[in-house]
Amino acid sequence: MNTKSPLKLAMLRTMKLDEFISAIADRMVDYLESGKSPGKVASPLPFASLARTSDVQLPLSGNGMGSVLDDIDAYLLACVKTNRAEFMNPLWGGINTVGLAGEIIAALTNTSMYTYELAPMATLIEQTLLKRMGELVGFTDGAGTLTTGGSNGNMLGMLCAREIMVPNSTRTGMNGTNMVAYVSQEAHYSVLMSANVIGIGHQNLVKVACDDDGRMRPDALKDEVDRSRRNGDIPFCVVSTAGTTVRGAFDPIREIGDVAHAEGLWHHVDAAWGGSALFSATHRSLMDGVEFADSVCWDAHKMMGLPLICSAFLVKNSDVLSSVCSHGDVAHYLFHEESRDVDLGRYSLQCGRRNDALKLWLAWRECGDEGWAQLVERYQDLAGYLVEKVESSSHLRMMSSRMWTNVCFRFAPDDYDGDLNELNSELRSRLMRNGNFMVSRSNIGNDVILRSVITNPEITTTTLDNLVEEILAIGDDVIRGIPALN
Repeated sequence: MNTKSPLKLAMLRTMKLDEFISAIADRMVDYLESGKSPGKVASPLPFASLARTSDVQLPLSGNGMGSVLDDIDAYLLACVKTNRAEFMNPLWGGINTVGLAGEIIAALTNTSMYTYELAPMATLIEQTLLKRMGELVGFTDGAGTLTTGGSNGNMLGMLCAREIMVPNSTRTGMNGTNMVAYVSQEAHYSVLMSANVIGIGHQNLVKVACDDDGRMRPDALKDEVDRSRRNGDIPFCVVSTAGTTVRGAFDPIREIGDVAHAEGLWHHVDAAWGGSALFSATHRSLMDGVEFADSVCWDAHKMMGLPLICSAFLVKNSDVLSSVCSHGDVAHYLFHEESRDVDLGRYSLQCGRRNDALKLWLAWRECGDEGWAQLVERYQDLAGYLVEKVESSSHLRMMSSRMWTNVCFRFAPDDYDGDLNELNSELRSRLMRNGNFMVSRSNIGNDVILRSVITNPEITTTTLDNLVEEILAIGDDVIRGIPALN
């Protein structure tokens, strides 16, 4: 129930634009500053409780700008504080403030990226970004587009592969019931979506065996391709992963590419998570052989820290991508022959597409390649520090080798003879309820593990010391049968 007086409500409804924008700016600064002070990542509430205590109903008569400020306050209070150092759950985190500025200006100018006519400066900026990212990959004469994320980038890669194997299939369609693509056992689940959308179905996506480090085995890939051919199927695409979701493993890109191309298959690299290794002279060897791939996706909103979403799809042969996206040719009200070479909509599946280039361009202009390299190397050093903390404790155990900034471990005291999966599931539940840290729970094989991802600029060694300390304390409480505090 609204308890504001009629006079105050009237004043709020007539709030001046500059006052409203100033109030929003104040809240943004407060939120950013709060991440540097003691506090919780989240105050978890069950869905039913949050639904019961929150006013999210849509009114018949508007409540005015003042009410909007109240709604924003309520949202900021309840949201997960992804800007905090203790947020180490997904493959992204923290806030790049220059990128945030780009996000705000992109929303303010509210353009769309299909034609140069509508987005002149933004078109130039996006082309510049795609060219530079292509150069880093090794695609000097390729093309690309910014997409909605790695999932969309993987789908574009498989669509390009389909177009090469079945020329003109974008126009004529195809029977995909015997076309087969190959991915790592630990590939991102988006490849299943891609198989669905391009028309081959989940069952024609073969998961190739991995080695003990979670990397696709080239010999197993060759065996699977041979098996498919013996069964009368048509292999057409291999998707290797540079930075798997759980372990952060990098498939041997060069060797997989050798198998793929020897068999006449398109090689797409899902580098949504690991593409930023290309900046680092120390770590770019993880991406060895990517220059020989046919297409790559790379998320700048992951390790590079740009606000969601900001993701690139890059292809070596520009003609293939333009063919996949040739549906735009019929849009005579948008695309004209004189701007064919500059209109970005001819290389995108989307029509309306927001300007995600501005925030990445501004951030890149601020820090340069060297700044991104330093970021990657700092995160790798911090991940190594956490590994040392785990390995030095008799109560913690690493559950996978580490290649990237994913650290996979669990609470496993030497003298504990109970069910470690139940123990770690309960530990993670209590960690979440405490709200001081957020790390993910996952599985490696049949083992429940904790996965901490270092991709947040606020993380320090002290953050990691405190994380380990809380995990050890909660684990001991679970073993001793001490109930959770809340």
